Amino acid sequence: MTARSMSKGANLPVDAPDVRVELSWAEGVGGPDIDVSALLLTSDGRVRDDGDFVFYNQPLHASGAVRHVGKRRDAGVMTDAVHVDLGSLEAAITRVVLCASADGGTFGQVTGLTLRLFGTGGRSEVARFEMQADTETAFIGGELYLREGRWKFRAVGQGYASGLAGVATDFGITVDEDQAEASAPPSPQQPSPPQNRLRPQHPPTPQTPLSPQTSQNPPAPASLPGSAPVPPVPPRPTRPDSGVLTPPPGPRLTKGEERLPVDMRKRLSLRKEQVAVSLSKRGAAGITARVVLVLDASGSMAFLYSRGVVADVVERMAAVAAQLDDDGEMQAWTFASESARLPDLRLGELPEWLRLHVRVGEISLFRRNRKPRKGMEPGQVDMRAVGIQNEEQKAIAQVRSYVRENPATAPTLVLFFSDGGVYRDAAIERELRAAVEEPIFWQFVGLGRSNYGVLERFDTLPGRRVDNVGFFAVDDISTVPDQELYDRLLSEFPSWITAAGRAGIL
Repeated sequence: MTARSMSKGANLPVDAPDVRVELSWAEGVGGPDIDVSALLLTSDGRVRDDGDFVFYNQPLHASGAVRHVGKRRDAGVMTDAVHVDLGSLEAAITRVVLCASADGGTFGQVTGLTLRLFGTGGRSEVARFEMQADTETAFIGGELYLREGRWKFRAVGQGYASGLAGVATDFGITVDEDQAEASAPPSPQQPSPPQNRLRPQHPPTPQTPLSPQTSQNPPAPASLPGSAPVPPVPPRPTRPDSGVLTPPPGPRLTKGEERLPVDMRKRLSLRKEQVAVSLSKRGAAGITARVVLVLDASGSMAFLYSRGVVADVVERMAAVAAQLDDDGEMQAWTFASESARLPDLRLGELPEWLRLHVRVGEISLFRRNRKPRKGMEPGQVDMRAVGIQNEEQKAIAQVRSYVRENPATAPTLVLFFSDGGVYRDAAIERELRAAVEEPIFWQFVGLGRSNYGVLERFDTLPGRRVDNVGFFAVDDISTVPDQELYDRLLSEFPSWITAAGRAGIL
């Protein structure tokens, strides 16, 4: 059996009752020490307690379902692995997130970083995912997740600049750092590494600081792998010698927000907070960007439009624009056989915008005249002119033209949603390669399990000064929690800003 090579965001069904997930890398002099770990999550995307964290100091989960296998060295290649018995996982566990941390350096110093999935008994390699890294000190390589009663594996490849502490807090574990001398780092002669404690974290509210929790009788703590030293989590301590953390920069107040219905305003407020957290974890708190939304309106999307999934996506993306864009507006395009610009989405008009402009393409056979359809309201696009096929490159070209004709001081983030069926690979590649020198980052999101062609391969295509394209796909975006969606949506944009700045593009 030939192992499947996976790209970032790809997924596959897991038929084996148990699997081994192995991270491998080339052994090198002066590189960081890498440790693999696993987080067992419930349906709310969080651990129940610190027992749901499996690593070398806590190598076996209480259920016996997840076990840290340990490291091996073979012909200059290092491996570390975890074994997961899917049949023994407790009913409450719906995801197993597979993480790695780098102590004493970054993953960018490591070559040959590859995640492999092995079937029953670890005898046959089912899939492999080759990862690229830069300044990250922690990684989510992949995840096993339960969908409609069946286990699947997804290649994630999401990096954190905040170390394993950033990953831990993301999934409900609070990390307390007791510093013996915060005013100066410990000397090589007398090392004083911080002692880290893991404790379950209650789900935060938008105004709740990320702070250590106390109890009358706290459980015996376990030590984080790579605990000396742990890079600081983006939220900064309130004072140099304190372990109490303040929340990252909060959500921006956006013009028109006050006109939204109360329930929508509450959702927006929480989502803006989550966007701010996602950016802060990548050292990008406070950045601004022009946000552009592109929606697939092809015929195969009809079911997602009728179920309200696309309208929900637009509402969730409005929070990204509200947090990143100073005026809180978002330019928008729809496409199928042709591409058409939609009226700008202004936050205060969101409910009406959803009603008027979230519409699937149509086809009109034997259409001889160009009269607008009866009953159309001002500003609406005649979706008969948009059609029902897939021509992504036309939307890409129109967005590029708009950015050239309307220069801005901030970079442009394009959020491009499609359900696949991509067949214009050459034309799409030409457009995106030509856009490398432009101040635009293209984040593609696949809705479902269709063919995404060049979009899912673009991360590995050579010959570009900077990587200007991100891609991931989800089976059902309506089931992905907001924080997870924003983390994945914004995982590559901050690093592109850095790279584009160095290259003189920004």
